[in-house]
Amino acid sequence: MAILKDYEDIVGKKNLNQLKSLALLSKGKKVIMVNSTKDGGGVAEILHRLVPLLNELGINCQWKTIYGNNGFFNITKDIHNSLQGKKLDIKNELLEKYLKVNKEYAQNVNLDADIVIIHDPQPLPLIKYYPRNNTKWVWRCHIDISKPDLFLWKFLKKYVEMYDASIFSISKFAKSLPYPQYLIAPSIDPLSNKNRDLSKNEIENVLDTYRIKKDKPIILQVSRFDKFKDPLGVIKAYRLVKKEINCKLILAGGTASDDPEGEEIFKEVKNESKGDPDIHILFLKSKSDIVINALQRSADVIIQKSIKEGFGLVVTESMWKEKAVIGGEVGGITIQLYNHLNGFLVNSIEGAAFRVRYLLNRPDVSEDLGKQAKKFVTKNFLITRHLRDYLALFYILENPNKNIIYA
Repeated sequence: MAILKDYEDIVGKKNLNQLKSLALLSKGKKVIMVNSTKDGGGVAEILHRLVPLLNELGINCQWKTIYGNNGFFNITKDIHNSLQGKKLDIKNELLEKYLKVNKEYAQNVNLDADIVIIHDPQPLPLIKYYPRNNTKWVWRCHIDISKPDLFLWKFLKKYVEMYDASIFSISKFAKSLPYPQYLIAPSIDPLSNKNRDLSKNEIENVLDTYRIKKDKPIILQVSRFDKFKDPLGVIKAYRLVKKEINCKLILAGGTASDDPEGEEIFKEVKNESKGDPDIHILFLKSKSDIVINALQRSADVIIQKSIKEGFGLVVTESMWKEKAVIGGEVGGITIQLYNHLNGFLVNSIEGAAFRVRYLLNRPDVSEDLGKQAKKFVTKNFLITRHLRDYLALFYILENPNKNIIYA
């Protein structure tokens, strides 16, 4: 795993020195991150890289996960979907089970720290059941809660309001809350297996393993098999493109351990793609980072046709690889892609197909957009920037009336 010095060639020595100076302000502080899974999904991916680097900078950072059975994660998946606007009738007895798991976990875990950061709704109510002491509690919401189901939000808001602060990815997600709210965008690690440079042989080995030939243009979407990622809409867009350009589609992804709907969505996608040899549906196991990296580097156009999206790290990954990306005009994708500058935003199946055709017919435009995309990610969405934001937050939480000036 990379250490801080390894990033010098990418972000420069000045940025690393700034991180070290900022870390001195909180050196020795104990920070605990809590989420719902160690495998699958962007949150776990970020924490796998962020936590070791924070420790290298002198922050005592630990990572814990709330335990739960399939029943618990079925409930929290419904909560997740409802927060993103899906109308669901979540029974009171299910919400009571959700609270019960959090209460039991709180009774069996040590969260004594200077700062506790709770990620997403699964462990949100922990704050009610754990002694507060002098700990600063922060709720880090990674999902799009701009238009939540109002009944569910009313239920959860009383727990959210117990916190000392909240973090959101974009301003559109922020809520009326009685404390400070902070904007911290997610990030990618450019040196991870998912994002590092690959040799030609590494890429070809992946394509050979999955029997994918580079004999025609490749459209790619990488994401969990989730309705909000709209894989069925991607297939429909591909079919519109196919009428004019002989191409192939790859839908690659897996599921997270806290997402019980994934396998059912995967079956729907497989069924929809039957009979077309140019559609490749790949169900990837966890730790398939090099496979994803190789697929992204092999694609001619990358699409992320989400209809709800907290941020969309797969967009960031693809931009880092200098690819032309087409994304749904939702959530965090809207602060990554800008039409005709570094990619395209779309709102429909027809719009997605139009932009795919546009890019496949203009490889020079795709190349230019890709170069601008990488510059944008380098400036805004690498893990070193993410570290800086967290270090600034730690200081602010302990010193609410002081300012930080970056030299």
